[in-house]
Amino acid sequence: MPLGNSGDGVPGAGLGFPVTTDHKGNIALSSGEENIQDSIRIIIGTAKGERVMRPEFGCEIHEHVFNNITGTTITLVESSVEEALIEWEPRIDVEDVNVRRDADVPSKLLIEIHYIVRSTNSEGNMVYPFYLNE
Repeated sequence: MPLGNSGDGVPGAGLGFPVTTDHKGNIALSSGEENIQDSIRIIIGTAKGERVMRPEFGCEIHEHVFNNITGTTITLVESSVEEALIEWEPRIDVEDVNVRRDADVPSKLLIEIHYIVRSTNSEGNMVYPFYLNE
């Protein structure tokens, strides 16, 4: 299967995230909707300014890592994630981003992302954990 089309109508293939090897010892690739979720994790996990040759890439949630968890912080995290995904992941339409505090870990936010894959019109969702240092 050529890179750039996963065969399921969802374009895109690339390194899996986190980087691992396959059963042959080669670097594992992800494709299709798995690649979209890998891309979402990379976008959210990259702080703006972190990439030297592309300082505008990433998400601004990292600016809130030392904030107290308040309604304002939750709203800022939601909007930061939504804006980053709209800008950097053209294969999806972001339907909703909801952030809530993890009941078991007080310093962890759970970022729920609901999206539509444009090429297949299929729904996707994932939860991204984000740790704050209160």
